[in-house]
Amino acid sequence: MKTRITELLGIQYPIIQGGMAWIANGDLAAAVSKAGGLGTIGAGSAPAEWVRGEIRKIKQLTDRPFAVNIMLLSPHAKDVVDVVIEEKVPIVTTGAGNPGIYMKQLQESGTKVIPVVPSVALAKRLEKLGVDAIIVEGMEAGGHIGELTTMVLVPQVVDAVQIPVIAAGGIADGRGVVAALALGAEGVQIGTRFIVAKECTAPHINYKQAIIRANDRDTVVTGRPTGHPVRVIRNKLSREFMELERSGASAEELEKFGIGKYRIAVEGDIDKGSILAGQIAGMVTKEETVAEIIQDIMATTETTLNRVRNAGMEAR
Repeated sequence: MKTRITELLGIQYPIIQGGMAWIANGDLAAAVSKAGGLGTIGAGSAPAEWVRGEIRKIKQLTDRPFAVNIMLLSPHAKDVVDVVIEEKVPIVTTGAGNPGIYMKQLQESGTKVIPVVPSVALAKRLEKLGVDAIIVEGMEAGGHIGELTTMVLVPQVVDAVQIPVIAAGGIADGRGVVAALALGAEGVQIGTRFIVAKECTAPHINYKQAIIRANDRDTVVTGRPTGHPVRVIRNKLSREFMELERSGASAEELEKFGIGKYRIAVEGDIDKGSILAGQIAGMVTKEETVAEIIQDIMATTETTLNRVRNAGMEAR
């Protein structure tokens, strides 16, 4: 399957792996890139030298294109940008802010820049800055989210910009890929399904099992009063968090209560930890290799496209 995204990034399939902090390390990213997608190292709030180590690891494992996701609110963001340039990383995705202050040096180094956006306005602003593509993320995604759904947001951004659009949020298989293509996207970003991949070695087995056990209504959104809502799997922590919200706790109190909870979930505490996962968690039922996941996605994409074509012919 060829789109402007596969051509731009030099990948076989229009599948980008989400840059999940504490989870998306060099092992997972390398497996995705080797399987034909775009693997992404999630820098999160990690120190720059950790990111450098993961970059060098992926270079040892594959010569295929990969990306580093930079969380722009991280205190280490500037240092991570320097490492990305020094290590000649081909692609950067960004989240939690506007990458404008880093655009010139990244572009001069030959690094392609693809920010995650939650709105049409930000997508248009970033296109003017010269970004190479846009990841449009709907509220179905896990982790920090906006207020619009993928199905509503993607076509509006597609109509507003000329650069390629990647759809994210609520996509787990080929049916989601076809839906994204129908909305005008030219690629998809997938996070939650890759968490349960066998090559995803960072999260504790408890975290993976929480996703596999989840059903369609098991994710909730916490933290709306803080202005930074987060989608997580329902557990003891989420219930306590929402009770604090109902009691009228201040944004500062809520922020303090949530500090460090994601990391302890990744380390295995799924009662008191924050289990970030998208609404598609209910569609993830087993652990597979990255190659099996990508081949399944592409097989169901072809099957779904054929079904749509046949339905169109019958309608005529």
